[in-house]
Amino acid sequence: MLVPCLLFVFIFSYLPLRGWIYAFTDYKAGLPWSKVNFVGLENFTKMFANEALRSKVGQVMINTVAMAGLNILFSPLAAIFAIFLNEMRSRKYQRVVQSLTTLPHFISWVIMYSVAFFMLSNSGFVNTLLIKMGILETPINFLATPNHVWITMKGYDIWKGLGWSAIIYLAAIAGIDQEQYEAAMIDGASRMQKIWYITVPGLFSTYFVLLIMSIGNFLNTGMEQFYVFQNAMNKEHIEVLDLYVYNLGIGTSNNIPFATAVGIMKSGIALLLFAFANFLSKKVRGTSVF
Repeated sequence: MLVPCLLFVFIFSYLPLRGWIYAFTDYKAGLPWSKVNFVGLENFTKMFANEALRSKVGQVMINTVAMAGLNILFSPLAAIFAIFLNEMRSRKYQRVVQSLTTLPHFISWVIMYSVAFFMLSNSGFVNTLLIKMGILETPINFLATPNHVWITMKGYDIWKGLGWSAIIYLAAIAGIDQEQYEAAMIDGASRMQKIWYITVPGLFSTYFVLLIMSIGNFLNTGMEQFYVFQNAMNKEHIEVLDLYVYNLGIGTSNNIPFATAVGIMKSGIALLLFAFANFLSKKVRGTSVF
């Protein structure tokens, strides 16, 4: 039964690693391999040797670390939301709320940007309403401002993924022994006490496993969201590492070898972070992913 899963992982996770060979060449798209020169570690060293590239990579890393840090900072929201869902007395209302909050996960970022543009552009719903109410005299271009870009991007991400992220915690809550709640109720525990002393500790193991995995994926912030929301005004603060690699390799620069070198370094750092987080969890909590 594991064979199809192993084949899937091999084809989509390991087989593409052969493309790492581009990082050690001066390959150009469409160039036959007979004309490709081997350049060794040149693509790895020039990002540190060139002052302009060093400055650019530095800003990209700041953006990436900021977004990854916000992802970890707001990671408990999914567990809190799952607890609130579980505590709803009306199961019908619970299903409605869960469906409405999970649905955005299946909507592409292009559609999400269209919704945000309809709401927040100069002629959007929010500006129109604020002007009619006399709060604003001129519209504010929320989508083109360089201010608070990291917070707004995280806000869009929460809007899109909160309901979906809560599913695994709902499953963990369902796995908690119900006899604990019955015993607590007999002892006179309040609703909040049952949440604090039974539900929350029951979610710790799930939360820490996901936290270790998120630390391993610290630099993998994705690029689809940032690609559709980027513009000339906010690009300096919105270009994360994945988007930078895309722009280098496929976008404006068409520098596939350098983009591959940056991607390899990102993978190496991610592996080290994951191993460190796993080791720390094993030492502190006695549990780990492996």
